[in-house]
Amino acid sequence: QVQLVESGGGSVQAGDSLRLSCQVSQRTFSVYAMAWFRQTPGLEREFVGGINWNGGNISYADSVKGRFIISRDNAKNPVYLEMNSLKPEDTAVYYCATSSDYYCLRYTCQATSQYRYWGQGTQVTVSS
Repeated sequence: QVQLVESGGGSVQAGDSLRLSCQVSQRTFSVYAMAWFRQTPGLEREFVGGINWNGGNISYADSVKGRFIISRDNAKNPVYLEMNSLKPEDTAVYYCATSSDYYCLRYTCQATSQYRYWGQGTQVTVSS
């Protein structure tokens, strides 16, 4: 069983920055593709950003492109989501997820169905 723990969420003002971290329990962290998703009440979980196993391929949702940066440190385990120029519409619970799908490992994947393990989520609230 792989466990993921997110941290770094909080309440900020519009224009501020936050950095989320996701720690993965599995020692062979580098065998997973990683992604961040977010969800607001009543809506489906949506893709935010994804990174392949070695960080060579990264993709973002159009809504966060240019503001958010996903990165990983395979030596230390965590995957990060640096969020800049935050907007009220970024308010959501943010989840990290892992995938061992071959395509996701090489490239990135954006569908929730392609990710097997999920963290419990961390709340991000952005006030105007």
